[in-house]
Amino acid sequence: MILECKEKNGQMVMPVFYHVNPSDVKKQTRSFKDAFTKHEKNFKKMPETIQRWRAALIEASNLSGWDSMVIKTYHPQSDCEGLVGIDSRIYRIKSLLCIQLLDVKIVGIWRMGGIGKTTISGVVFNQFSSQFDGCCFIANIREESDKCGLVHIRNQLLSQILEEEEDLTLGTPIIPEYIKKRLQYRKVFIVLDDVSDIEQIEFLIGRIDRLGPGSRVIATTRDKQVLCNYGVENIYELEGFEYHEALQLFSGYAFKQKCPSQNFWELSNKVVDYAKGNPLALKVLGSSLYRKSVHDWQSVLHKLKSISNPKIHNVLKISYDGLDHEEQDIFLDIACFFKGENSKRVTKILDSCYFSTHVGLTALIEKSLVTISYNKLDMHDLIQEMGWEIIRKESFKELGKRSRLWNHDDVFHVLKNNMGTDAVQGLKYLPNELRYLYWHGYPLKTLPSNFSPINLIELQLPYSNVDVQLWVDNKHGSDV
Repeated sequence: MILECKEKNGQMVMPVFYHVNPSDVKKQTRSFKDAFTKHEKNFKKMPETIQRWRAALIEASNLSGWDSMVIKTYHPQSDCEGLVGIDSRIYRIKSLLCIQLLDVKIVGIWRMGGIGKTTISGVVFNQFSSQFDGCCFIANIREESDKCGLVHIRNQLLSQILEEEEDLTLGTPIIPEYIKKRLQYRKVFIVLDDVSDIEQIEFLIGRIDRLGPGSRVIATTRDKQVLCNYGVENIYELEGFEYHEALQLFSGYAFKQKCPSQNFWELSNKVVDYAKGNPLALKVLGSSLYRKSVHDWQSVLHKLKSISNPKIHNVLKISYDGLDHEEQDIFLDIACFFKGENSKRVTKILDSCYFSTHVGLTALIEKSLVTISYNKLDMHDLIQEMGWEIIRKESFKELGKRSRLWNHDDVFHVLKNNMGTDAVQGLKYLPNELRYLYWHGYPLKTLPSNFSPINLIELQLPYSNVDVQLWVDNKHGSDV
């Protein structure tokens, strides 16, 4: 019936091969063979129907489609209709792929979570896969490798690009020589989506020159170092949406049209400004606000000032979870205290706290959590909010048990009520392990009497009310 609609009405058909090899559909082998054996017994008087079913499956298997590893992540389209801002990004990736050349090339797509790496690579795969002998899109490798292991994923990959009638079951890390020789003669197109470790690329495709002339590989990642370690020279740093693109994408989800409704223009602009060009945030917030009242919109925007949306937070936090303990601490310090500050001065301060601030900063930059521009530390607002949310979860109710306090009102509340504990490592930084303290407009005339920061490196209290003393030096019994 689907194919009849295609023929009569010209409707586009995109078959999805969910946990089945397309060749089994075409040749009706394995489970399809068993099914047709039963059908022929049950419908002995309807041989023409059985034959029509067989013919329909053969025709469907010859159409360009998608396998189960692909549809786990997103819904691909055969063209760019409905995908905002796609053309310029496709052009950039196409120029890096140089598909017309006969060399073998790998291209990386790198940036923060939710920026659209999977969607972009999927559209490119869909547009150009027909030009190759074999193709395979493996989605969400980071998560899938934890669930089913790299051996299983590699067997799926090899089965698809070699067009095996039955799935390969290679149980060893070493690919047999006969498989390697077959690969050398096939022009293939492979997308490795969301790789998080160089071992994943090495295990799945080995050396890039193992593939046949003209082959292309796209690897998407949040960690630029993974690509560099493999020797990827062509890396596309996928940028966020421009304002007009962001507004159009958001409107598509919030209003099912290209621009906001008249009564929601100002509120829509606030949401778009909050998302800072991140497609995931625009989609999540747009969907959550669809058909909601102005009051609901205002409530959501007010809530976002203090609590991150969990869907957005969880996606962004994946990059944070991939850091070691010291890198996580450096990230949280920057998110809470040092965004927009001079990188050299911040490095000097943090060097007194950590073994290697430089190495930690490099890791944060490569994972697209932090940027340095004109010697200033910066990060996406959503990533900063993700850092704040991590701190809030340390203690939702007792501020004095959080490791970092950056909000002036929270700091004032803790100091005024003497609620500080040893958990507090920084107030905008406190107690005795304090390295850096900055508080614009400090409201009290002195700092707490039990404040004795023996490791203090820098103290800034611009426009404060301190007029008698900073604190009492308990060690020497004198005023400071």
